[in-house]
Amino acid sequence: MTDHKRIDDPELFNDPAFEKFDAPAGSPVRPQQLTLDDTMQFHCHKGVSCFNECCMNIDLTLTPYDILRLARRLQITTTQFLHLFAQTFDLDHHGMPGLKMRPVEGGTACQFVTAEGCSVYQDRPTACRYYAMGTMGMRRKGESRLEDVYFMVQEPHCKGHEAAHALTVREYRREQGVEHYDEMNRDWFDIIVKKRSAGPTVGAPTERSFQLFYLASYDPDGFREFTRSPGFQEMFDLDPAERDALDRDDEALLRFAMRLLKQVLFGESTIPLKEGAAQRRYEQRKAAIEQRWKEQAEKYRLKKPGDEDGE
Repeated sequence: MTDHKRIDDPELFNDPAFEKFDAPAGSPVRPQQLTLDDTMQFHCHKGVSCFNECCMNIDLTLTPYDILRLARRLQITTTQFLHLFAQTFDLDHHGMPGLKMRPVEGGTACQFVTAEGCSVYQDRPTACRYYAMGTMGMRRKGESRLEDVYFMVQEPHCKGHEAAHALTVREYRREQGVEHYDEMNRDWFDIIVKKRSAGPTVGAPTERSFQLFYLASYDPDGFREFTRSPGFQEMFDLDPAERDALDRDDEALLRFAMRLLKQVLFGESTIPLKEGAAQRRYEQRKAAIEQRWKEQAEKYRLKKPGDEDGE
């Protein structure tokens, strides 16, 4: 199954009016952009001759909400899910961590496919819900908001395109239950776009920031424990209602995780700090920070601010 085409990189598409885009030669992507009210023709069901074939050769990128839903469905922690069902890949040239569904051992089929279809169908990933449609997050020039556009993916094996079943993109998204998935994943896609758009102006992220990105994005149960740690509680000033929501509400936890990532990575401060917390944190890390500065100064032959001699 070709990966769901969620492309949130404004540099890839330069037409400000979204009039067209060019699919690579040999790509199953149809080079026609669709809006929510455009009509498409597609229907997958057990009676179609290619039933289950798209699940036999998967390349599925997992989103944060995908992982949360699947772990709850399987009644395991998200930490356990990552160990059993996911594999990492690089989202960009800096090594920003992404996750894909791990196929069966020694093969390419999805671990959840059965002769009767998907065994986790009610909680299937976003990619599976959208197929055989894809989406792109595109930003008009001069606007900060991403706009979703849609297109069809037509692979040779798929007979669902031949079904006499016409409906709008809006109806298809509602039929597949993808609207809430997109809502829950939107802030995560926004973070990826912001990071890509910043490019070399901010340099490569630190290993610590990648570790936080991985934890907050893909392991909600591990992230929940992180928010209970003494260091976190000494830093952030959460009111009792929000603290309670993080402990009992998975979706509130995921939304909070995205807020924290935006605060740490981009300085979008929406989570209050306790008075004096930043200074205390600095004092705790002062030795490590100064050692890092010395290493950088030696590497680049720089002076520390205030030094009178040196090169």
